[in-house]
Amino acid sequence: MVALTAEKQDHNLLSRMAAGDGHGENSAYFDGWKAYEENPFHPIDRPDGVIQMGLAENQLCGDLMRKWVLEHPEASICTAEGVNQFSDIAIFQDYHGLPEFRQAVAKFMEKTRNNKVKFDPDRIVMSGGATGAHETVAFCLANPGDGFLVPTPYYPGFDRDLRWRTGVNLVPVTCHSSNGFKITVEALDAAYENARVPVKGLLITNPSNPLGTTLDRDCLKSLVKFTNDKGIHLIADEIYAATTFGESEFISVAEVIEEIPDCNRDLIHIVYSLSKDMGLPGLRIGIIYSYNNRVVQIARKMSSFGLVSSQTQHLIAKMLSDKDFVDEFIRKSKLRLAERHAELTTGLDGLGIGWLKAGAGLFIWMDLRNLLKTATFDSEMELWRVIVHKVKLNVSPGGSCHCHEPGWFRVCFANMDHQTMETALERIRVFTSQIEEESLKLTKQMAKKKKCWQSSLRLSFKDTRRFEEGFFSPHSPVPPSPLVRAQI
Repeated sequence: MVALTAEKQDHNLLSRMAAGDGHGENSAYFDGWKAYEENPFHPIDRPDGVIQMGLAENQLCGDLMRKWVLEHPEASICTAEGVNQFSDIAIFQDYHGLPEFRQAVAKFMEKTRNNKVKFDPDRIVMSGGATGAHETVAFCLANPGDGFLVPTPYYPGFDRDLRWRTGVNLVPVTCHSSNGFKITVEALDAAYENARVPVKGLLITNPSNPLGTTLDRDCLKSLVKFTNDKGIHLIADEIYAATTFGESEFISVAEVIEEIPDCNRDLIHIVYSLSKDMGLPGLRIGIIYSYNNRVVQIARKMSSFGLVSSQTQHLIAKMLSDKDFVDEFIRKSKLRLAERHAELTTGLDGLGIGWLKAGAGLFIWMDLRNLLKTATFDSEMELWRVIVHKVKLNVSPGGSCHCHEPGWFRVCFANMDHQTMETALERIRVFTSQIEEESLKLTKQMAKKKKCWQSSLRLSFKDTRRFEEGFFSPHSPVPPSPLVRAQI
């Protein structure tokens, strides 16, 4: 009682924002991270730990980064080769950013879009990662209580990034697995008309997180037309632009608006970063590129609260200006992503586990609907707890991504080495093997009961109801193992 009273007093000393839970981190997405942090996997020190498959991070090309840094010590002001520029870089820099940094980022954005569009360095606004960029855009475009349409499923972090401090609402646009979760104008219209808040914009992720799909040209044109017709903003999160592989093609909204002469470009904004494409999330390099002059001006002033350090700008300007390195990095990154994606999906195919066909991103959208007791999010959470706490894999349940169909899970594959991926697949194999064994056991039990019923003149309707309503429901063709029934 004393502890509760003290906690209440502590809350009274804080602002409503600090004392509340509007941060959006009360979800299974963040709970999975906590489970990993409490017991992280290590092949030698902690072989029974949780494998992190909830982190969308590209660690497959770290060797290329390290090689470049070693070969270019002059790029850092903290080396003997680069220390002569220390005073110039370490002094105060205004929020416009180093000119060479903005020019290098603009060129890199063009490169990752196959040089089909041009980006003006003077429209490059920097921010502390895509998280800060998204929040700044939200502050610029919407008032507290306004809303953004967001097609589902979407990145769980948006609930924190866009809502917590801005007071903006996210209005889900329901997409369906029946058409590969494609965004349709009909779904957009329904969400717009049924929204209970003023809608100020549409936020899309292309390539998609968590789906790993890309939007085709016709779809993008329809989204531009929809937002232009409604007079609302279109914010395109394109932070996975260079992660396509195989036959997949990324088309930027910047390319599409060039084909729409009467497009109101004041409504078009792009969020970008180097966290995913270059595997540099720790450097916190976020980018806002807006075609709206006023947004550029205000976002730049707001960036004072989350600037990219001048030392980082200096390093990245040098790195991205090395054309040969950039070309080689992007080429090898795509090849390695394709190889790792194939390793994971081939393993899942061999176990009879489905996944959404896609060719971008650092993750797959895994289909475990047939392992649910019932087609509910309670069953999804029950299965997720087993996967995290028993199988020891941190994957993100679809419910945390606001997917309206239970049973889907986001599984990241680029943040680990080959050995760890093999361990993860082996754990999945053991898990599914246990499910198959339990399925066979239950089938034999049912067959035995049926034989007993056939030899008896009496029929128990109570037993029949249990049979019809049990694990063999239409939503659960494969009887779950005892693990699935476990209560964590």
